[in-house]
Amino acid sequence: MDNTPNITNSITVSGKILTDFVLSHEVYGEKFYSFYIENRRLSDAVDILPVIISERLLIDECYAVGDNVLIEGQIRSHNNFDGIKTHLKLSIFVKSISPTEEMCNPVNRIMLDGFICKKPVYRTTPFGREIADILLAVNRAYGKSDYIPAICWGRNAKFASNLEVGTNISLSGRMQSRDYRKQLDNGEVITKTAYEVSASKIEQKDFIY
Repeated sequence: MDNTPNITNSITVSGKILTDFVLSHEVYGEKFYSFYIENRRLSDAVDILPVIISERLLIDECYAVGDNVLIEGQIRSHNNFDGIKTHLKLSIFVKSISPTEEMCNPVNRIMLDGFICKKPVYRTTPFGREIADILLAVNRAYGKSDYIPAICWGRNAKFASNLEVGTNISLSGRMQSRDYRKQLDNGEVITKTAYEVSASKIEQKDFIY
């Protein structure tokens, strides 16, 4: 597997393994497994993040629920069908994994370089905080792209709100999980989880002619 750093899409994250490894899919005979890790913010809030790993990275090390690990990889997106409609879901695709001690300040660092593929949505909270939602298309090998939702705050939100579709930007931040409540057609209210990138820095790339 190619472990060359990818400057257009990289994440470094540490956390505690929360679930067993479950077979996710198989590509050309190579099995991939899914699991979740717990990553704590400085505020002590917790993000529960989905991870995908190749069986080839599990040959030399045995990991179990409760282990603390450091992961380097990429953010990948895929369409997930819940039986009613299709939703975009993010996962951490592992390039390397290693055991680590529990950290007082866990790592959660993302670097992305991509293109705005949907007009940013700008709004303010009831308390007057500025927010902008963007959808970033990040290219990867074999002509594929990952579509990564990100949320910007404050001055970054104002800046992002003026970006046009097709604009090339670089973005740094963290991956986070967010629970929300959804009412079904039958009136039942369920709790669902969204995954997104919380941007701490965003820059428009220089045009190249």
